[in-house]
Amino acid sequence: MELRVSTTAFRSIATVFGNVIRRMAKLSSRSPIEMVVIIFILASFCYVYLFSLARTSDIFSGIVTRLYPTSVLATGGATEFTQLDRTLGHSLPPNAVRISLKQVVLTDPYHEHGVLNRETIASTINFQQLIENKVYVPDSAFVNRFAFNQLCYMTPTGCFIQSPLQFWSNGADELNQDDDIIQTLTKDPELANIVFGDLVLGEPSAKSIMLSFALNATSPYHRHLADLWENKVATLTSSEVVSFNVNQQPSNIFSWLYTVSKNVVFRIKELIDMADTVDVAVVFAGYLMMLATFISLYSNMRTMGSRYTLATAVVFNGFVSFMLALTTMHVFNVDVYPVVLAEAIPFLTATIGFERSLKLTKRVFQISRETPLTKQNIRKTVERAADSVASSIARDYLMEVMVFVIGAGSGINGLREFCFLSAILLAYDFVLMFTWYISVLTLKLEITRIRAINGCMGYAAKSGTKKSPPNNGFIRRTIAKVFSDLDISQSNNQISSSIISRVKLLMVVGFIGLHAFKLCSSFQTQGPQVDISDPSVANILRKLLEAHRASSHNTRPLAVEIFPPLPFHIASSKKSIIPESVFQPLDVVLSTLSVYIRHPVISKLLLMALCVSLFLNTYLFKVVRQPKQVDERGKKSTDAEEQAQSATTQNRHTNTEIKRSVTPGSIRAVDECMGLIKSPEELNDEEVIALVHNGKIAAYSLEKVLGDFTRAVRIRRALISRASVTKTLEGSLLPLENFQYDKVFGACCENVIGYMPLPLGIAGPLEIDGVNTHIPMATTEGCLVASVARGCKAINAGGGASTIVVNDMMSRGPCVSFPDIMRASKCKQWIEHEGHFIVADAFNSTSRFARLRKLKVAIAGKLLFIRFSSTTGDAMGMNMISKGCEKALLVIGEHFPDMQIISLSGNYCTDKKPAALNWIEGRGKSVVSEAVIPGPVVEKVLKTTVAAIVELNISKNLVGSAMAGSVGGFNAHAANILTAIYLAAGQDPAQNVESSNCITLMEAINEGQDLHISCTMPSVEVGTVGGGTILPPQQAILDMLGVRGPHPTNPGDNARRLARIICASVMAGELSLCAALAAGHLVQAHMTHNRNTPQPSPPTPATTPVPE
Repeated sequence: MELRVSTTAFRSIATVFGNVIRRMAKLSSRSPIEMVVIIFILASFCYVYLFSLARTSDIFSGIVTRLYPTSVLATGGATEFTQLDRTLGHSLPPNAVRISLKQVVLTDPYHEHGVLNRETIASTINFQQLIENKVYVPDSAFVNRFAFNQLCYMTPTGCFIQSPLQFWSNGADELNQDDDIIQTLTKDPELANIVFGDLVLGEPSAKSIMLSFALNATSPYHRHLADLWENKVATLTSSEVVSFNVNQQPSNIFSWLYTVSKNVVFRIKELIDMADTVDVAVVFAGYLMMLATFISLYSNMRTMGSRYTLATAVVFNGFVSFMLALTTMHVFNVDVYPVVLAEAIPFLTATIGFERSLKLTKRVFQISRETPLTKQNIRKTVERAADSVASSIARDYLMEVMVFVIGAGSGINGLREFCFLSAILLAYDFVLMFTWYISVLTLKLEITRIRAINGCMGYAAKSGTKKSPPNNGFIRRTIAKVFSDLDISQSNNQISSSIISRVKLLMVVGFIGLHAFKLCSSFQTQGPQVDISDPSVANILRKLLEAHRASSHNTRPLAVEIFPPLPFHIASSKKSIIPESVFQPLDVVLSTLSVYIRHPVISKLLLMALCVSLFLNTYLFKVVRQPKQVDERGKKSTDAEEQAQSATTQNRHTNTEIKRSVTPGSIRAVDECMGLIKSPEELNDEEVIALVHNGKIAAYSLEKVLGDFTRAVRIRRALISRASVTKTLEGSLLPLENFQYDKVFGACCENVIGYMPLPLGIAGPLEIDGVNTHIPMATTEGCLVASVARGCKAINAGGGASTIVVNDMMSRGPCVSFPDIMRASKCKQWIEHEGHFIVADAFNSTSRFARLRKLKVAIAGKLLFIRFSSTTGDAMGMNMISKGCEKALLVIGEHFPDMQIISLSGNYCTDKKPAALNWIEGRGKSVVSEAVIPGPVVEKVLKTTVAAIVELNISKNLVGSAMAGSVGGFNAHAANILTAIYLAAGQDPAQNVESSNCITLMEAINEGQDLHISCTMPSVEVGTVGGGTILPPQQAILDMLGVRGPHPTNPGDNARRLARIICASVMAGELSLCAALAAGHLVQAHMTHNRNTPQPSPPTPATTPVPE
């Protein structure tokens, strides 16, 4: 049972997503060019963003050898460091002090003696001060940001740094005052050799300057901040220092592609050398499967009639989704390493494939073939295809996303990031399929239709013949069978989709299993590392160890991770003729534009997009002239009139008509259609109707068979209409589209053929117990809302309405029978005395909310009527209390085996029938409301006097109802207001019979100056959960009233609040109507406000002969 409920909930969620996607598809099919342009712009920005993140990578520069960080460890009493082998998985001592050593190396290609000159050293000092004081991490403005002095490794003398500032501590000013730089360096030759690479004091010359920064990395968060700081420094530039990677960008697309290709080849070779043979074979097999998937995509698209366009559009769809997913991952600070992507992407592509895009494409072409292309409304064709597959595709996507979300919750490195990326990628792919790809399909069909109109399709287009698919070879057919759920020829229809699903499931399980057992960690072995034997690195490590030994933590182990240096060079010192105040903002603007215009790839994409846009606009603007040209070729005017009439009819009934324009021979035989019943999207509507007529499908089970609720309602409407006498329903104005039938199915209604809209008005606001509340009323009676609004105004002027719930008990009265009156009487006495608690315990055990409050037993001959009264929480409670009654009757039957249950409901409840019992005992919520209306308000707003309205209430509502023998009808029109609110708030309108029981009392108070009014309603039956309250429009009304769903802390309060609102609203309606009657304004108001009605439609012709 739980599995069935969860499955139904999953389908409901998928249906909601399907409805959202239908709207997206409708928007995309109506504005395809705009959608294509938007996606192109989004993809361009996303590409530039990702490229800006990756441009400092050595893949895009001339460096092809990548250095990995080196880790060293010094235990408590050690005098030197020991290098750790990363491939052995060393774990550091938990109390170790961890340091990240970040280095920056600067060179000067513009001076003969390298960096050993005053200008270069001054630029280096300024750059170091920029790094220390201006770089903050993280970038977010919502968290604390840290500079270097808050991230550094602190020694007794301050942050540990090795730089030229240790020679000139006051910065560039002190350097400029130093007359002999070489003499200063000779004072500390050891530090000079650390800071200046390849230092030769005799010449003097030095090739580079090394800045070494030690950052605290003891906690994971400190390590994360250190990495962010390094990444930000790597892309930092100033007017004096430029990043080596930024400067080394290739100048044209050919050199750029050459550099990237060369670096990729070297990197792949490096990774293969480090990986095991089995791991390389597994990854290579994944790439082969990915290649086969792409071949299958292009092969299937070609059999559908598209050589390259649609398949390329699908690939582009996936590529944009991939870029958006990577961008999202970066926004959420989730690191995805290139190695993980290199291993995972082939398996992701092969296992997920492109079946959903193929399914959508096939459905579009199937519906397109039902009508001659030249007479088609392309937008409607695409929308109809999207409607038929949206729910099933949404269900597939949702299931796969849930699987990957579960995988993302695992603690396995690599697998966690891959699953998170896959889930986001699938979500974006889902959205882009019904936006970008729908737009491409619309443009494809539109261009094909234009060609057909222009006569460019030749004899095949005119005769309606279909080109037979090419005779694919064995390899292509095999690939299509394995990697696609769609068939490439008619002979492949017998392939079991379960086998394909099984193969894909095995591939997914195999990939996850390989990650779980660490068999696919191919590229995590040790590569080239930073050489710690280099004198500059070794001396820095020695100084770090000395500083550690001098600190208060000298007994703890010291672990240092040495990162490869970040390359920078000194900028050219040529002076610009443009002033700095003008140059800086101009440089920002031009640098931003250069990313888009001068980039070797994005510039070509922009040019290509411009060409495509010009072509589409030039070509598609001719559509406006096509109908006129066709007429000039000799088309008959009668055909044009028929088309215009058909278009008018279609526009009028576009939401209700079934497309009957099916070409002859397109409706397949019943036996053939039965073979496709498991794939209902393959059947057109007329074929489904034929299956119903032949008894293969029951009309009431169309929703379950088709899986598309809107389509099921449309087909059922056609069936009913064609079987009726008038045959008007199919083309009628009864609405069908844009309704959530999945909420109705199995809950609110059966054999649905549409929905009946009602006008919804608002009265008020009315102040009820100190809260201003708007009163929703669904009604077709004119003046009703206006009348209640006037009553609200009068009550508000007197201080508002006060309400109280005096009783809250729903009842059910079963009927049981006994052999004789003695047994019936004995059972009655047992229930009323010793058996009361036994029956109550059995009743209460069936629900968390149902609590038996009262038992009333009546005897009629040998029949016994037992009225169970119980609280039901926020539900109206009929089903809940019926369940409790069944259990209680079983317990009573154990004590009285000769008892026979006649009916679970013996009309002693009493439900949906007038009964004095409900009026006396109450049923549901018993509510009382009152208000005091000042005399001036009665005269000004209600246009009557206190004495007149009191007299009218006594004569009409009390004496008149008594003369009529009314039961609970001592009111003017309580049923009017109550039923209107019931319809708006999802209540059962049939229960207005007993719920409208009301007595309205009016009295002159304060020496006859003011009016006191009260309404007592003993049997208001309402609920805020279950029934019609599950429908979204009704939920919106309950939301407005603040009573939707169960009360979070006190069950039943929401339902009681709704009963209070109804009782107060009834009082407002009673006050206004009685005032109108007292003043004689009733007929005048209705003649003024209730006669503005349109002319009625012509009546339906009589279907039975009229006697003469």
